[in-house]
Formats: sequence, structure tokens, C-alpha cells
Amino acid sequence: MPLDHLSTTFAALADPTRRAILARLATGETSVTELAEPFDISLPAISRHLKVLEHAGLIARGREAQWRPCRIEAGPLKEVAHWVEHYRAIWEQRFDRLDDYLHKLQGKKKKHARRKK
Repeated sequence: MPLDHLSTTFAALADPTRRAILARLATGETSVTELAEPFDISLPAISRHLKVLEHAGLIARGREAQWRPCRIEAGPLKEVAHWVEHYRAIWEQRFDRLDDYLHKLQGKKKKHARRKK
């Protein structure tokens, strides 16, 4: 996924309402009206959020008579997870070094405490 697609995905995920919509869609396909229920915003505002999510490829919307189902599309989320995974290895290495350093400090502290006795 090119960086600009990743940027589009992150921009879509930056809004808490859109993340909540995705969380709801993770449980299954649902209508726009049902998606809007828990939010204290207008249906047109929900539609604008859905357009952003759809533009980012995070959701797909259908049309079945009067029912307009939405469903989550996992592809962009997989790309985000892949991108983050690279940095997770860096974080884990840093945490391991911090853990080693803390153990070293604790060892010095115990050594110093024994000398005082």
C-alpha cells in the first residue's frame, strides 16, 4: 500500500466517531440507520463519516431495496497492522534494553544495601 493510501487510512482512523463505527461494523454488517443510533449527531453527519471510511477503503456500502448495509473491509487495517509491526520490533528492543537497565540498577541497589549492614 503506497504511503498516501496509508495516510488516508490513518486520517480516517483519527476520528473517534469513525473508529466507533468501525468497531460496530467489526461485529457484522449493519444499516446506516442502525450505525447512527448510538451517536448524538445527525444522519447526514454519519453519512459524511461513512464517506471518509469508504474513501479510505475501510468500509463498503451496498444497496438492497431500502436497506443500505455497510460492512468493514479489513484490507487497509491489515496494511496498518503490517506498518505498525515494523515499529513494534523497535519498541520491544527498547523495552528489553530498559528492562536490562532496571535489573542492573536493582542489582547495584542490593549490593549497596548489603555494604551498609
